[in-house]
Amino acid sequence: MIHYQREKEMEAKEYLLQAVAQAQKTMRSNKGGPFGAAIVDTEGKVYVASNTVLEDKDPTAHAEVNVIRKTCKEKGTFDLSGCILYTTCYPCPMCLAACIWANIRKIYYGSTAKDAEEVGFRDDYIYKFIGGSCSDTKVMELVQSNRETTQPLFEEYKRDKKVLY
Repeated sequence: MIHYQREKEMEAKEYLLQAVAQAQKTMRSNKGGPFGAAIVDTEGKVYVASNTVLEDKDPTAHAEVNVIRKTCKEKGTFDLSGCILYTTCYPCPMCLAACIWANIRKIYYGSTAKDAEEVGFRDDYIYKFIGGSCSDTKVMELVQSNRETTQPLFEEYKRDKKVLY
């Protein structure tokens, strides 16, 4: 059992090093932060991406989201069941949600959310907002409006038995 655990830790380090190398490229060329990610699929194929928020001028271009998009596109699916994610930092709430939507059930990470906070990233700010029932209007105001306008769309989706994901 100890041998198996040590082997898994060495394997995780290998994939994390690939994520680090990719993050270094984009970080050093001012395309994004110190975030890289790798997905290993059930056949052992590795997909690697990094944070490109600055280059893409897209606040959702986090490493985990980018590697999920890349993997899904190349595999021709939205379901990454059985895949494992390796990431340079504990995923932010958006990236955690993306992993859940993609059915990724195992994530190995290097640095912590606290490490990210110490260099100025604000993940903890978002966790506090979510943990506070999303009610801090200094962060965001959520207002339900005109449900009757949008509800037919959802009823049609259900009626036509569209694909759930």
